[in-house]
Amino acid sequence: MTRYLITGDAGFIGFHLTSHLLGLGHEVLGVDGMTNYYDPQLKSDRLEILSGMTGFAHHTALLENLADISKEIKVFEPEVIVHLAAQAGVRYSLENPDAYISSNVEGTLRVLELARDLKPRHLMIASTSSVYGGNESIPFAETDPTRSPVSLYAATKLATEALAHSFSHLWSLPTTAFRFFTVYGPWGRPDMALFKFVRAIREGEPIDVYGYGEMKRDFTYVDDLVVAIAALADKPPVAGSPVSEHDTLSPVAPYRVVNLGGGQPVALMEFIEAIESAVGQTAQKNMLPMQPGDVVATSADPSLLRALIDEIPATPVSEGVLAFTKWYITYHSAATGTKP
Repeated sequence: MTRYLITGDAGFIGFHLTSHLLGLGHEVLGVDGMTNYYDPQLKSDRLEILSGMTGFAHHTALLENLADISKEIKVFEPEVIVHLAAQAGVRYSLENPDAYISSNVEGTLRVLELARDLKPRHLMIASTSSVYGGNESIPFAETDPTRSPVSLYAATKLATEALAHSFSHLWSLPTTAFRFFTVYGPWGRPDMALFKFVRAIREGEPIDVYGYGEMKRDFTYVDDLVVAIAALADKPPVAGSPVSEHDTLSPVAPYRVVNLGGGQPVALMEFIEAIESAVGQTAQKNMLPMQPGDVVATSADPSLLRALIDEIPATPVSEGVLAFTKWYITYHSAATGTKP
C-alpha cells in the first residue's frame, strides 16, 4: 500500500487515476480547487464516487493557496505526489492568460515547495504534447527541441517542466514529467472535442471541424493512461542510471521526461466517423481553417515508456469513443431524468 497525494483529483484524469489507485488498495489524499472553468457539478459528481471508496480523503484548495492545507498534507506523509491540477485548454489561454500563469506556474511552484519539504520517493508532474509546438519531426521524441511553443498553455507547461527539473537538481527529488497526448474517455471535460461532438450530433447541431479535417492526433484512452502512470510511480528516476538509449534522464538530476502516448495517430475525420458510429447519427460538418495555437499533427514516440514499463496505450479509438458515448448518454439521462 502506498500513500499518494494527487492534485486535481476531481478533474478528468485525476478522477480516473484516483479511482484506479484506490482499487489497487492504495491511499489517496486529493486536492482540487473546484474552479468553474467548466461546470463544477461534473467535478462534484466525480468526487461523490471517490468519496464512497475506501482510503480516500479530499481537500478543496487552489494550488496557489496550498500552504493553507500543508499541515494536513504533511500529517498524511505522501510517498508519491502526482501533480495533475492545471488550467487546461489551448484555446482558452487566448482569452484568460492570467489563469494559466497563476495555476500552471505559480501553482506548480507551490507543489514543488511542498515536495521539497516532504521528500516523496517520487514526484510526478503532468505536462503535455503541446510543448512540441510546431515540431515537424514525427513521431515526437522526448529529446526533440521544445523551444518553440505555439500557445500560452504550452509555454506554461514548459515552465512547469523547467521548474521541476531545477527542484529535482537542487533537492535531489526523483521526478518524472509525463507528456499527455489527447486523452479522452468517460467523465471527460465538456470543452474537449469528443464531448462537444457527441453533444452536438445527438442534438442535431453542426460540429466545427478545424484544419478542414486534415489534422491527426495521437489519442490516448484514459484507462490506458492511468495504468501507465501507476506503473511509472514505481519507477522513480535514479541519477546516472538510464534505462535505455532512448532515456531522457537528466545528466545533473534524478529527472526524466516521458511521453504517455501510443504512437498511433488517427485522422480527425476517422475520429469523427467513430463518433458517428457510436452515436448512430451522421454529423453536420462546418469545415474551418486551423485555430491559433493548434498544430496539424501529434504522434508520440513511445520507446522510452515501453522500456520503463513494457506497456503502451493501445485501446482502439472505436472502443474508447463508444465507451465515452455510452457514459455520456447515461450521465446526461440521469441529470435530465430522461431514459438513455
